Amino acid sequence: MNQAVAQQAADPRIPADVARALVDHAAYADHRLHDTYRWLRAHQPLGLAEIDGFDPFWVVTRHADIQDIGKRAAVFPYGSRSSTMVDRFCDAQIREMTGGSPQFLRTLVHMDEPDHLKYRLLTQSWFMPPNLRKLEERIRIIARAAVDKLAARGGRCDFVADFALSYPLHVVMEILGVPEHDEPRMLRLTQEIFAPQDPDTARAQLSDPAAYVQSLTAVAADFNAYFGALSADRRANPRDDLASVIANAQVDGQPISDFEAMSYYIIVASAGHDTTSSSTAGGVWALCENPDQWARLKADPALIPSFVDEAIRWTTPVKHFMRSAAEDTDLGGRQIAAGDWLMLCYASGNRDETVFEDPDQFKVDRKPNRHVAFGYGPHLCLGQHLAKMEMRILFEELLPRVKAVAFDGEPTMSQSWFVNGPKTLPLHIDFA
Repeated sequence: MNQAVAQQAADPRIPADVARALVDHAAYADHRLHDTYRWLRAHQPLGLAEIDGFDPFWVVTRHADIQDIGKRAAVFPYGSRSSTMVDRFCDAQIREMTGGSPQFLRTLVHMDEPDHLKYRLLTQSWFMPPNLRKLEERIRIIARAAVDKLAARGGRCDFVADFALSYPLHVVMEILGVPEHDEPRMLRLTQEIFAPQDPDTARAQLSDPAAYVQSLTAVAADFNAYFGALSADRRANPRDDLASVIANAQVDGQPISDFEAMSYYIIVASAGHDTTSSSTAGGVWALCENPDQWARLKADPALIPSFVDEAIRWTTPVKHFMRSAAEDTDLGGRQIAAGDWLMLCYASGNRDETVFEDPDQFKVDRKPNRHVAFGYGPHLCLGQHLAKMEMRILFEELLPRVKAVAFDGEPTMSQSWFVNGPKTLPLHIDFA
């Protein structure tokens, strides 16, 4: 080991300019994010970020370390710290508004054991392959109608606004039990809660942290008002939908609280479609940048399942979650102290050179593809099978009808350090 490398190994601190990119929303909308991750994996794969205005946090960029944390959920719980990155001011504001909790919601994401498994089991059967097979034909009908609508536009479109957003939204809302006429409202609220920093999706132009917190509070209040009415209806008139399951759910023989029910509705109604739409658009963006991969996929539709996984790896819509250390422990050769805060950088893990051959190349036939876009361990995303099935069916319907696809302008990414993906994707599609 040369002297420079030895010094870096001894000093875990990440250079200030590199660390700052991790909390710069604009960096997530361009190549700087992956440049930062690449540098960290090579030079400081488990480094400590010390940034003015933020509590220090460990930056976890290697695939193996992300999996290690996921497996050791008891050692690295969500605990008493925010599950997503916030600065000190916002954290204090949120705790003041919630009476001490760092979270606006209490979803499966925020729960540790024993609560996590109990609440997961309430809806898990809805998202498992046996139940999803019953929904496949209905989802195919929705996909076919979406492709028909896209084709009717005459070839030019913004693939995000005109297609990728609406299809998974309609699928999830139908499963949940939200009427179709309320889907635009759900889309708007999702964009506001997942990307409140992006100037095109923010509820208000945010000029200070207090406005950011107030915006999130207002979005959560709108969600609560909507799902409060829906929940009351499903308790009085239960149906065969997920809203009825949540409205009437019990844990340990007692009804779940209104707060936990609202949190459950919100995570299904938002995360259930936003990440799928991002991966769908991200996959098409990659095909336009790689005509050889488009040609391979077009020539061999049997590659659609592997293409779907590659689109998810490539886009990795959920860029991070935060965990806390419950005890002193070793991680990747670093000594992590009880109470330390860690940022799990999933998009970096999905470009880890030690796991993925040519990680910065998009390959429709990539196998194996051990991406961590859905997390790892007991918190593995509940909706992963639904997301992949939706995408598979969609491209089974879209691919045979498209002769050629190309950019029709400059695509853009959303500005958000939590969930981000394509914001605009202008295309010219030549339909058969």
